[in-house]
Amino acid sequence: MQKKLTLLFSFLLIAILALPESKAAPMSSSEIRQLYENLQLQNEVSYKAFNQAVTGYHKINVKKAILTLIDFSKASTEERLYVIDMEKKAVLFKSHVAHGKNSGGNYATSFSNEKGSNQSSLGFFLTENTYQGKNGLSLIINGLENGINDRAKTRAVVIHGADYANPKQAKALGRLGRSFGCPALPRELTQPIINTIKDGSLLYIYSESHNEEYLKSSRVI
Repeated sequence: MQKKLTLLFSFLLIAILALPESKAAPMSSSEIRQLYENLQLQNEVSYKAFNQAVTGYHKINVKKAILTLIDFSKASTEERLYVIDMEKKAVLFKSHVAHGKNSGGNYATSFSNEKGSNQSSLGFFLTENTYQGKNGLSLIINGLENGINDRAKTRAVVIHGADYANPKQAKALGRLGRSFGCPALPRELTQPIINTIKDGSLLYIYSESHNEEYLKSSRVI
């Protein structure tokens, strides 16, 4: 009997150890504010955008404790993509990022979920696998919000590198070049960012001008 109990206990222990680590408990509003300040993002990104991104992170099941925030309230001439390690509580990358050509000039002011719109989409996405396409290393993103970004895959909206996303071009033109709706990165940051966020991390794209409209439709926030 003792041997059976010992064997059963061993199996249970192995099973428990094999379970994936549980996600950290949702953060309170004061904890989110403290994280925002600890990351020194006060002069970098809207707190409202950060708060919504972190709130969604704790509601959505993700494989990787990485959160990417794009704040399209900022001009394309500024860094507006932030990759955050939520376990280590550290900003891993800051980058320029291009928006869709029909979303606006230096600022993204129009957003769409429609195929052929050539506009960026807002909301939460999960990152999936990578592939080599016409733009080199590219990352598939799956839009999680019906009517807001759920057509991202059929629109072939992916994260990729592009020469027109180089900030030097922004200095010459007064803005970055624009994509067909993809969040396009500078070439030198494409591989390290994609390799960090691929395979099950969360991406949140925000716009202050469309936030009220977005909140009315979103089932995440």
